[in-house]
Amino acid sequence: MTADTITTAADIRINARWVIPIEPADTVLENHAIIIRGSRILAVIPQDQANHEFHAREAVDLPDHVVMPGLINMHGHAAMSLFRGLADDLPLMTWLNDHIWPAEQKFISEQFIADGTQLAMAEMLRTGTTTFSDMYFFPEIVSQAAHDAGMRAQVCFPLLDFPTAWGSGPEEYFRKGADLIETWETDEFIMPAIGPHAPYTVSDGPLATALALSRETGARIQMHLHETAFEVDEAVKTSEKRPTQRIDEIGLLGPNTQCVHMTQLDDSDIDRVATSGGHVVHCPESNLKLASGLCPVQRLIDQGVNVAIGTDGAASNNDLDLFGELRSAAMIAKVTAQDAAALSAHQALAMATINGARALGREHDLGSLVPGKLADLIAIDLSDPFLQPVYDPASHLVYSNHGRAVSHSWIHGVPQLQDGKLTRIDVADLTLRVNGWRERIRQSETR
Repeated sequence: MTADTITTAADIRINARWVIPIEPADTVLENHAIIIRGSRILAVIPQDQANHEFHAREAVDLPDHVVMPGLINMHGHAAMSLFRGLADDLPLMTWLNDHIWPAEQKFISEQFIADGTQLAMAEMLRTGTTTFSDMYFFPEIVSQAAHDAGMRAQVCFPLLDFPTAWGSGPEEYFRKGADLIETWETDEFIMPAIGPHAPYTVSDGPLATALALSRETGARIQMHLHETAFEVDEAVKTSEKRPTQRIDEIGLLGPNTQCVHMTQLDDSDIDRVATSGGHVVHCPESNLKLASGLCPVQRLIDQGVNVAIGTDGAASNNDLDLFGELRSAAMIAKVTAQDAAALSAHQALAMATINGARALGREHDLGSLVPGKLADLIAIDLSDPFLQPVYDPASHLVYSNHGRAVSHSWIHGVPQLQDGKLTRIDVADLTLRVNGWRERIRQSETR
């Protein structure tokens, strides 16, 4: 190769058997190279063309792999990973009132949040997630942990009418939340946001204040909404309004709002969300496990609603593997729509990538492999005999794959997973800390 055939220098060249760029939609590229310079994608081109146009400092050959954008897990409670399996096979309110909330009162602390968040990040990175949204206590600890690990995170500060381990009530939550936004609002990795827990735990006054803060700062709002039939029925009994009507009248439904769960919807609810430009975050496996209901994903998509996906917390899932979530989402969508063509494999992959980026307001930077976007991407190894033969890699990723087939990931152009090994989290040390929490929590449960 002569000097005059090299036109551009780059940092990393990834040669992949298949590339699913997400944009354009429904596209699978074969034998392409992704060129990265610094933190950005420089090009996605055929490998033969890359040989003539780029010279990269490092080359990564992935001959049996799919490369695609990193997954965006749009809803969870990261530190609740330490409660994984603590109270299974129970309805939502029993699970919350009799087990989770008492355990939180005993154990939630800055160290609990730090260790539980690192455990969640290790699992998410290992299974293909590069950006996550968190709604839990001590968001300043979550923000720092994610930043230190080099992982992107939307961190929602909690807002409830009553005291918690993080504050005495709405006034303190807003004071601390405003500090969180000011600290992180210009950071490339951390996206501070507002997290009113649910319509039944936050009254109109704090919701109006949350809206004002969102308008002032641009911070997103994420809220559990229409999670169970009981929630909706109680709202109608007490206020003669469905929860979506109430928050719409307050002004809270809008392009900055992420509505989580949305299992109990009628036509008026869907119309309100669609008209407002609000986003829906589907958590299929948590909804199934807690018997909360089924989100009508295809109806929402048909009405133009942007639907992203999340795992919820590991205490109600019980894993943070977003590929497994996609499979469940696709299957449920077909049953609820009574249409085997509902939520195709490519549409499901979009939910976990570009749709999540849109919900974050970061679609210009994240969610697809497009030149100029940030180099957040993952590789999935399809060489396993149980994944053969490969006719359609997009179909395999949704219907046949699980997250443990993820072999590599990069965030901001920096390797986070190499040949299945985490590069920035000490798993052995983390395991010791997690085992310590297990013993303390288990002893408390048996008393």
